[in-house]
Parts: sequence; structure tokens; C-alpha cells
Amino acid sequence: MKVVFLGATKGMGRALAQKMAARGDALVLLGRDAKSLEESAKDLELRGAAGCVHTGLCDLTRSDEFAQAFESAHKVLEGFDCVVVTAGAFDSQDVLEADAAACQRLLDINFTRTILFCEEARKRLLAQGGGKLCVFSSVAGERARKPVILYGSTKAGLTYYLEGLDHKYHALGLEVITVKPGFVNTGMTAGLSPPPFAGEPEGVATVVLAAIDRGRPVVFAPGVWCWVMALIRSLPRAVMRRLNF
Repeated sequence: MKVVFLGATKGMGRALAQKMAARGDALVLLGRDAKSLEESAKDLELRGAAGCVHTGLCDLTRSDEFAQAFESAHKVLEGFDCVVVTAGAFDSQDVLEADAAACQRLLDINFTRTILFCEEARKRLLAQGGGKLCVFSSVAGERARKPVILYGSTKAGLTYYLEGLDHKYHALGLEVITVKPGFVNTGMTAGLSPPPFAGEPEGVATVVLAAIDRGRPVVFAPGVWCWVMALIRSLPRAVMRRLNF
């Protein structure tokens, strides 16, 4: 595949980019930090990337940069058939409640800017006859919970949007893959107490890559989170008020 990848410098995104490059997919890594992008591209090459790896600047907080980033990626790859979005922001509920600026930044990045980026991707993929749009949401958007009210609300909205894209454009050739990671040991979760079934970036990447190849519309990673969230969704509101997870 020819892949435009936003968020490949850290965690799950980096692990997924490594697997895609290793098997021969051609990548354009987008991000706001040129140094981190170059380091990531060089790391993929040192690990034996079978496909070419390019980089391009794109700040998720600057929607005016999205069109040019896609134009540049289209030119260097001579077209693309897959867009992967793993970038996003996270802060604890306590921090977000206490810091209005941090709250606004998270709401803007995880919902508004991510959707605007996906809209640009959608238009360009459909203009080329279709393709795959893989976006990382979160299990935090499956049910409102005390520790992730604000973060979870952005992911719930993003999941809703992605499902709508699938309903409307699947027949036109757009395959939307919504990834819902559970707790994964990354820099984002550093300092938090992991549950017994916490995942690792490499394992998540394996599951997600298989979902991209098969065009599965929804994937939980690790897979156990599908059953965990089914249980949580079934709990009565009165019970959720008493729980603190």
C-alpha cells in the first residue's frame, strides 16, 4: 500500500508504521516535529524497511496545513490508497478540570482537528476511487466513566463520526477502520496503574494491520476489550455512579 501516516513517531503509531514499512508499504510520515520525523524514518530504514519512507510537516492543530500535506504526500507517493491517523492528545480528568487551556486543547485536537483531517483524507481517497481510512479512537468513548469524562467524550464523538463515514461512503469504495485501543503500555499511559490485560504497542499493531488488510470496520485492541466494554456498557447508571474506574 501507499500510506499517509499521521502519528507514527510514538507508541502504537510507531509500532504500526514499523510493521507496514517492514512488509514493503510505502509511507509518508506526517507530523509537526521535523527532527522526530527524520529520526523515525531513519529508524524504520535501519530496521530493514522494504518500502520507501518519506516525511512531511503537518501540525494537527493547524487545519490550514492539511491540504498541502496531502498534496505533498500525493506527489511523492504518486497517489496513495491508505491514510492512518494515530495522533491525539491525552490528559487526566483532574488536569483537564483544573486547566481550561489544556481542556480546550484536548477537545480541539481529539475531535475538531482530527475530524477535519479525516475530512480532507476522505475527499482525496474518494477522488482516487476509494481507499482505506484507519483512525485510532478509544474504548474510553464506549461508555461515560468518571476518570475519562472529557477525553472519553472526544473519542465517543470521533467514533460516531467514523461510523457515519462508513455508512455513507462504503459503497463508493471508502473502507473506514475504527481502532478502539484499551489500556496499552505507552508514553501516554506512563504512571497509570495498568489492568491485568494491558496491551503492548507491538501486539496492538499486529491486530490493527490485519484489520486494515481485511477492511474490518471496528477493531478492539487488545481484543479482550471488546468483552470488557460490553460488560461495562451493560451496567445500570446507578451502578456506574458508584464505581470509580
